[in-house]
Amino acid sequence: MQDIETRKDVEFLVGTFYQAVIRDDMIGFFFTDIARIDLSQHLPKMYNFWESILLGNPVYEGNPMRVHFPINDVVALEDKHFNRWLQIWEKTVHDHFEGHNAETAITRALNIARIMSYKMQNARNHG
Repeated sequence: MQDIETRKDVEFLVGTFYQAVIRDDMIGFFFTDIARIDLSQHLPKMYNFWESILLGNPVYEGNPMRVHFPINDVVALEDKHFNRWLQIWEKTVHDHFEGHNAETAITRALNIARIMSYKMQNARNHG
């Protein structure tokens, strides 16, 4: 297996991940029923987000934290949900890639999930 090295690799990883996550019994409804994401709009943003992180190309613009607060207001985003998101992400990465960027993808996702989980819980407790 190869590492994540190109925009095409990032698009494959993210697209494969979203195919799995939206069908997941535990967290799929966040994407389909709560956020009602339009993959044709959402995926290019996620491609840019992960390309910025993994390949160092500053193509992402936006605030990924901010867009999750309204979802958290409807249904609490809890540790179990972030853990499931991470589990699917890690499996997707390991099923298709190996190397420095692949491990960075997992480490960064873990850090993002921890921070986001903390902020979502804090918003519920102090909202």
